[in-house]
Amino acid sequence: SENVLFGMGNPLLDICAVVDKDFLDKYGLKPNDQILAEEKHKELFEELVKKFKVEYHAGGSTQNSVKVAQWMIQSPYKAATFFGCIGKDKFGEILKKKAEEAHVDAHYYEQSEEPTGTCAACITSDNRSLVANLAAANCYKKEKHLDLEKNWKLVEKAKVYYIAGFFLTVSPEAVLKVATQASENNKIFSLNLSAPFISQFYKEPMMKVMPYVDVLFGNET
Repeated sequence: SENVLFGMGNPLLDICAVVDKDFLDKYGLKPNDQILAEEKHKELFEELVKKFKVEYHAGGSTQNSVKVAQWMIQSPYKAATFFGCIGKDKFGEILKKKAEEAHVDAHYYEQSEEPTGTCAACITSDNRSLVANLAAANCYKKEKHLDLEKNWKLVEKAKVYYIAGFFLTVSPEAVLKVATQASENNKIFSLNLSAPFISQFYKEPMMKVMPYVDVLFGNET
């Protein structure tokens, strides 16, 4: 049914390119990793676009997952709902268009302080190194979006919830609100461990959510 799957996370415009080892070394990147952009990665995004052939995709870990789920479900359209924060800019418009094309029911919190987030996907052979510049994605406000009645109704409508650990760096209180709602109504809540740095530096908010998790995703690392 419509809105049966609910996802909430960091909507990012993926900038994908096949790069060389020198490029990874220049910015101190591992061939296979996912990190948040720091000051030293400032020039990386511009250089990627200038130097290599790039492709743009609507991305962000959770948004990608619900997009694939929607693609597998096929119909009805809008079986997947997605919440996240974007900027009022060109990249934000591209994201909205891409979500619509994927038939995902995206309800973004739009603000103008920060530009829409981007993620550089630096591909070398079978590896991919992700550098995320959260920007607007970091500005999600529970009380200005999730708590609004029309949005919360969509949360209540869902039967399965999926949130990547990455969102614990942005709004742990929003994750907790969705998780407790799922638990109280005997629905399925799933969480992804996402990246080593989440367990290392965001252990406290992660462990607060853990009692509500029915399905936990992780990879080898």
